[in-house]
Amino acid sequence: MRKTKKHKIDGVGPGSIAEEMGIEAGDFLLEIDQTPIEDIFDYQFLVQEEQIEVLVEKPDGEQWLLEIDKDPDEDLGIVFENGLMDEYRHCRNKCIFCFIDQMPPGMRPTLYFKDDDSRLSFLQGNYVTLTNMSDHDIDRIIRYRLSPINISFHTMNPSLRCQMLRNRFAGDALKKVQRLYDAGISMNGQIVLCKGINDGVELEYSIRELMKYLPCLESVSVVPVGLTKYREGLYPLEPFGPEDARQVLEMVHRYQKECYEAYGSHFIHASDEWYVLAGEEVPEEGRYDGYLQLENGVGMLRLFLDEFEEAFAEAGNRAGTDRPAREISIATGRLPHPYIERMARRMMEAFPWLAIHVYPIRNDFFGEKITVSGLLTGGDVLAQLKGQPLGEALFLPENILRSGEDVFLDDFRVSDLEKALQVPINIVKSSGHDFVAALLGPDAAP
Repeated sequence: MRKTKKHKIDGVGPGSIAEEMGIEAGDFLLEIDQTPIEDIFDYQFLVQEEQIEVLVEKPDGEQWLLEIDKDPDEDLGIVFENGLMDEYRHCRNKCIFCFIDQMPPGMRPTLYFKDDDSRLSFLQGNYVTLTNMSDHDIDRIIRYRLSPINISFHTMNPSLRCQMLRNRFAGDALKKVQRLYDAGISMNGQIVLCKGINDGVELEYSIRELMKYLPCLESVSVVPVGLTKYREGLYPLEPFGPEDARQVLEMVHRYQKECYEAYGSHFIHASDEWYVLAGEEVPEEGRYDGYLQLENGVGMLRLFLDEFEEAFAEAGNRAGTDRPAREISIATGRLPHPYIERMARRMMEAFPWLAIHVYPIRNDFFGEKITVSGLLTGGDVLAQLKGQPLGEALFLPENILRSGEDVFLDDFRVSDLEKALQVPINIVKSSGHDFVAALLGPDAAP
């Protein structure tokens, strides 16, 4: 029998059920319906019922048993000290492609934490290798019908998976997928592709094996390994070139066609980086099956382009042709730069009073092989824009900052960058509509 845990309550929502019942910050949640709460899985499942008994312990040790009637799925309004209600599970693998192992020293400690926690897969969309999951974890996922579960497969060859993850149990962990499939749990997968290791015939084998889990396995993305300049002493990995990218895309497209004809799903998807590297246009919206893997960089460019076209058409000439000249600048990663440049030209052709400078920022911090905007640093932006014409405002993409904060990966703040460049900085949300609205400015009202 598992020991009953105490989960410290950090706060309660105003007007919530918890506040009404006298639950306060500093109290401890012990049980719901006489069931000890192990972590967030138990809590979210048990709290869904209309009638529940909640056992709470006050700081002085007094225990309250509260009977609560509520609407189905209505939350209690409790905020816990730890979002998972348990310790975060550290990754036990030593993957040959791990990005965190390629981080420079001296960054904030949270950036070095390697998680491999199935609960974060369910709550936040993180990908897990299954090597950290016990049979008990699988039992609870099945019991609570938690889905989708996002899985880092990398290869379906068990021995190769052990080599890539440097974990002798990594191959056996794949057997857990069958249990999830048999239980009808929805899943998504990813393959981090390493040149000469799990590509070519190994990739083809993995795709065919993963197709056996359709339709529960809803999608699988193929993303190229990210290589920084901090790889001394690490496994020797090579970057992919344009011809490699074309070969990957040929295979992905071939299996997309087969899967769509057989299952009505394209199933296997290549991240946007492959198309840019190969010099090919990203596919049309319908090929992305509802954008199941945006967080893996699959379809982000297509979605942005389509949103831009829609917003561009709606804008028309509503901003007028007699407006005062507006000069602005955009900084972006080298990966999306050609697309941003193309859209900026369209805007300037339609609105002659608008002048836009688009600057692709080379990633000197991690190394120039890293081309996405989300890994740019304030220091690199400053170094490469110092002395450049920036106009009345500089626009940066939302994903360049820590979520919900104004801090870059290198702890530069937006205010620091504004002061150094002597220009106001506007953060643009990851939407084509927001992009058009930002470029036209606040005076371009419908």
